[in-house]
Amino acid sequence: MELEEQKHGPIAWMARNSVAANILMAVLLVGGFVAAIRIKQEYLPEAQLDEVSVSVPYPGASPDEVEQGILLAVEEAVRGIDGVKEVSSTASEGSGSVLIEVIEGFDVNRVTDDVRNEVDRIRTFPLDAEEPVISAAKRKRSVLDVIVAADVEEPVLRELAEQLRDRLLQSGGVTQLDLSNVRSYEIAIEIPQDKLRELGLTLQEVADILTRSSVELPGGGMKTGGGEILVRIKDRRDLGREFARIPVVTAPDGTQLLLEDIAEIRDDFDESDRFSFYNGKPAVSLTVYRVGKETPLSVEAAVLKVLDELRATMPDGIEYTIWDNSADNFRGRMGLLLSNGVMGLVLVFLLLGLFLELRLAFWVMLGIPISFLGTFLLMSAADVSLNMITMFAFLIALGIVVDDAIVVGENVYQYHQEGMPFLQAAIKGTKEIAGPVVFSILTNIVAFMPLYFVPGAMGKFYQSIALVVCSTFTISLVEAVFILPAHLGHQKELKNPHLIHRLQQRFSRRFIHFVSDIYGPFLDRVIRQRYLVFSLGLVVLVLTLGYVKSGRMGFEMFPSVESDIALCSFTLPYGAPVETTEAVHDRVIAAGNKVIAEIEQASGRQLVLGVFSEIGSGFGSGPGGGHVARVTYQLLE
Repeated sequence: MELEEQKHGPIAWMARNSVAANILMAVLLVGGFVAAIRIKQEYLPEAQLDEVSVSVPYPGASPDEVEQGILLAVEEAVRGIDGVKEVSSTASEGSGSVLIEVIEGFDVNRVTDDVRNEVDRIRTFPLDAEEPVISAAKRKRSVLDVIVAADVEEPVLRELAEQLRDRLLQSGGVTQLDLSNVRSYEIAIEIPQDKLRELGLTLQEVADILTRSSVELPGGGMKTGGGEILVRIKDRRDLGREFARIPVVTAPDGTQLLLEDIAEIRDDFDESDRFSFYNGKPAVSLTVYRVGKETPLSVEAAVLKVLDELRATMPDGIEYTIWDNSADNFRGRMGLLLSNGVMGLVLVFLLLGLFLELRLAFWVMLGIPISFLGTFLLMSAADVSLNMITMFAFLIALGIVVDDAIVVGENVYQYHQEGMPFLQAAIKGTKEIAGPVVFSILTNIVAFMPLYFVPGAMGKFYQSIALVVCSTFTISLVEAVFILPAHLGHQKELKNPHLIHRLQQRFSRRFIHFVSDIYGPFLDRVIRQRYLVFSLGLVVLVLTLGYVKSGRMGFEMFPSVESDIALCSFTLPYGAPVETTEAVHDRVIAAGNKVIAEIEQASGRQLVLGVFSEIGSGFGSGPGGGHVARVTYQLLE
């Protein structure tokens, strides 16, 4: 009767039909391998933020003027929109920004349209305020920064940075990058007030003349015998010398007074106080992003190739340095995952091969790559990328994923040792342990599933942890219950055992002897003295709790981890001259260099890779301006 029952059910069918089990295994291995090669790789997962941003430039205005003239009006207009959860705003010198948090479940694009409509209705903005910029908040994923530093004039340094930008975009490995810590180009035209009075002109009238004299407009089409010709009026001026020849006043006799006759014209940068330095040299940085099918490692490789070419052709004195490289962290996490995976394979194979049998150890060990590669197959279908979060999820699952296969394999091995044929032992051993194994995996899945339902922006990151871990557990369950029994059940008896098998069996017999003759009687006595054992356990628990509560064991929410950078940022009172900021900036760097020199002299090794400093760039959630600065030291490992 028992043999008849073992012939029925999916477990028995899969155990008898090894072809079906091998096809399933091949789908998971080959399909997962192909998916792992093609899967999107990024440092952090892309997530749609439930936020809408409104930015309004107001050149020349103080933060108080920005708050009174712009931010209060925008806050009042958008606060009553359906779907708005919270409104926060930041006033800085020359601009203001409002961040609108959307209630979870509402369509962010629809809320964005509602915000745009409400802001467009505002008629109280100052006359000098520019057009508001409204968009759904998105975070571009930067891979690294490239710093260009040289003791040259600012236009030359900007030209070097733009050459590097063009080379990177033409390399084919970089699609998107931004110039950072640079001032915008500007054509400055200064006209003395007495000249305007003498000619009876105002600045607005001169501005109107310049606007009309620099246009680029379509003029329609003209049909000819050879086809249609498009007409375009092109009189655009991009340089100061081109504006210089614009006539400002034309006399009745045709005499013209040109702009260069009454004004000082120069090609310059805007007057914002924004500067950056690398190792004491003026610097410009380029932020390189990952988009599409690019990976952090491929972007880094493309940048390194271009930099090697430029270093070979550019004159001495120009430094190209990679800064804040997230590809290093990505490579380190991937290396940790691969090394831990290989270590897990080796440990499972060695320990099971030592205590059970090498063939059993091999098939159980195969559960790790099957589960992980199968998870890549599901990740690709669910559009989940390989990133720092999902690799962390793999590390979590690595130590748990083969537990069910070990339990099944050990139970099958036990029945075979009792004399059952392999196939019968595989079916009976798997069926007997299938219930506990299923509930064990379900318990692990239930433990991680709440991460999938975490609300807010962080919940979008935690979802990938739950998806990866639960997918890995599910596939490991399928492998242990349906694939592993087919492999164990179709083994053949070893007629001529090899030396390794004989040595393993000798160790196994001695271990069984230890369990049955030494550990078994000891366990029996412990069970008979259960109250004494329980009391000893309670004493150990009380002593442990007392030790923890006494304060001898420290407690902290997050451990202190040594950083790769040393950062000093400071903010002077608003309105402080940039010269004062530069003086404090120089004192900070001088003090840092003194400390570094002392440590390097004492240790005999280099401590710092480089120092990058910024004046005028906002950081964190604070506004920018000539009164803020930041100094960053990149430390060597």
